Amino acid sequence: MVEIERTGRDLGLSFRFATEEDIPALVKLRLAIDRDQARRFGRDRWSTTISERSVARGLKSSRVLVAQHQGQIIGALRMDTKKPWAIDLKYFTPAVKAVYLHDVNVEPRLQRSGVGRELIERAKAVAQAWPVDAIRLDAYDGPSGAGPFYAKCGFIEVGRAIYRRVPLFYIEFVLQHSHRER
Repeated sequence: MVEIERTGRDLGLSFRFATEEDIPALVKLRLAIDRDQARRFGRDRWSTTISERSVARGLKSSRVLVAQHQGQIIGALRMDTKKPWAIDLKYFTPAVKAVYLHDVNVEPRLQRSGVGRELIERAKAVAQAWPVDAIRLDAYDGPSGAGPFYAKCGFIEVGRAIYRRVPLFYIEFVLQHSHRER
């Protein structure tokens, strides 16, 4: 794929919202991650159906933020204000409006290079401007889960649950709005 220098916050990335033209690249990214997760973790991982149709559906119902390097999509995440089925609100800080993260992905060879963290920081800025009061998500609670990554990005674990025999943990990032009336 593409190599980038590991120079902290100056990774040469650009960010934008995805369009329908990006669907094939987003499918390719998600399939690469799924293959990498299968190789590293076997059955002890979270996996969903990945197809052009599922990616297109997510694009229509959400904002999909992409990270690019030299014009190539190397990371993406989906932001949606609709509460996902596996989220139990009793664990989260009350919020007037929240955004839920889904499909947070970074090209496997670029993981641990800072791309994911930059993508999350950009998502925080997008959420602040939206405006929403909190960013929430559920994550797989297993060896392939991304809990430590989200903790490094400032998210707080607020609970754990089993949903349809899948162990999950709930995490959030509460946004501070200094110039907004409540």
